[in-house]
Amino acid sequence: MYSEKVMDHFNHPRNVGEIEHPSGVGTVGNAKCGDIMRMYLDIDEDGIIRDVKFKTFGCGAAVATSSMATELVKGKTVEEALKVTNKAVMEALDGLPPVKVHCSLLAEEAIHAALWDYAAKHHLTIEGLEKPVNDIEEKIQDEEY
Repeated sequence: MYSEKVMDHFNHPRNVGEIEHPSGVGTVGNAKCGDIMRMYLDIDEDGIIRDVKFKTFGCGAAVATSSMATELVKGKTVEEALKVTNKAVMEALDGLPPVKVHCSLLAEEAIHAALWDYAAKHHLTIEGLEKPVNDIEEKIQDEEY
């Protein structure tokens, strides 16, 4: 059973679309379930995320976690966005069923992948940012979520 917030973000997703000339773009997927998430960031010269958009191919939970993740990073600094975890996304949505927790990990990794792309394009090092995985199954197997 999904929470009201999950259903709201699925039925009325925020920040859907693409950003023309983004500062960073990150694409991650989950080969096991077929979900694919792409996140676009527009970051200003002070390192503030001015705008964020997403496109997700996947289940309702994947759409909802994408939508919520964009809400959590919009207006934040790069460093604050890096601290948005899958657990923070789940909490903001009032939880996810255990079989859908991987969707929140997809959202976290999409943020990291977009930040990684931004850092690479601007020759920056963002402390604590690790090279993202393309398929979150790699991370799920390494860690327990």
